[in-house]
Amino acid sequence: MSRFLMKTLLTLLIIAVVIAAVVVIFTSQTKFGRLPEGERQQRIEKSVFFKEGILENETPTKIGGDESKFSLMWKFLTAEKSDRLKPQENEIELVISNLKKLPENQDCYVWFGHSSFLLQLDGKVILVDPVFYDASPVSFVNKPFPGTDIYKPSMMPDSIDYLVISHDHWDHLDYQTVTELRDRIGKVVCPLGVGEDFECWGFSEDKLIELDCNESANDGDMVFRCLPTRHFSGRGLRSMRTQRASWLVEAPTRTVFYSGDGGYSDRFYRFGKQYPDIDLAIMENGQYNEQWNQIHTMPYQLGEEVRALNPKRFVTVHHSKYALARHAWDEPRRNEQQAAQESGIPLIVAKIGEIVKL
Repeated sequence: MSRFLMKTLLTLLIIAVVIAAVVVIFTSQTKFGRLPEGERQQRIEKSVFFKEGILENETPTKIGGDESKFSLMWKFLTAEKSDRLKPQENEIELVISNLKKLPENQDCYVWFGHSSFLLQLDGKVILVDPVFYDASPVSFVNKPFPGTDIYKPSMMPDSIDYLVISHDHWDHLDYQTVTELRDRIGKVVCPLGVGEDFECWGFSEDKLIELDCNESANDGDMVFRCLPTRHFSGRGLRSMRTQRASWLVEAPTRTVFYSGDGGYSDRFYRFGKQYPDIDLAIMENGQYNEQWNQIHTMPYQLGEEVRALNPKRFVTVHHSKYALARHAWDEPRRNEQQAAQESGIPLIVAKIGEIVKL
């Protein structure tokens, strides 16, 4: 072997070691949370979904079908972008509401863009998947559309009875948001494994209601049912080590379903039969692409999902704040109208920040 080749290989090796060290140091930051360990990991390993070191979906799922991750990433980066990928200034309608004084004795829904929303049910305040700062590990990626980030933790109600998390992806679980809200939160309701992040971030174990899919918990007169979805999880280099979920929240006088993120499967028909009295379904709609059609709902599937659930009303989320896919920013708004026509279920069209009385 020539000296030149040896030097080249040594240089490449040093570069690889440096890059690896930088990645390890970067992903060791507190905001990445912590992988499950100890008793929590033992509980995960007893799950019926645990196979070969990961928590699998109930329906066989490939993030990109049969394509490699490199091929998927290349297609995503080079795919033609919509001319309407992002909205023009002031194109998204916003409402600034005083959430410190929610209507008394009135169930309501407030959406903050993407999948962050607040529910008031039978006097209980429930905050779901709040992301008010960063939707990715670095602030310059997944930046919100101008004006859509007006809501911050300081504007939330002074007392939040429940914080509900669907899964640990950055666009659903924001470290800075939940730690700023920590002292105002009564209980955290999250999928199995995600409790490790919250304990890492200073939440006490007695605040956690941590469930595997198909488990439920009663807390006073509230019932939280953790239901399967078809997605993946992970905040760092390793994925599928924590559970991801849809949620059914049963309050004394109203039942709300939240799909979380997930691709189509027959679970919606099963849920519709098991829980025939869903008052409101909050459905994922946006950030889809045919390359990952098994882990996100495609536009042509939304109407069938809603019809299968058969709720009294539905509303859609996962849009209008970030451009995580290549479709037009307002395409999900057209999707929801089409889904309402196909399903025959009344649609709530919510503005960001609007207090919608249920």
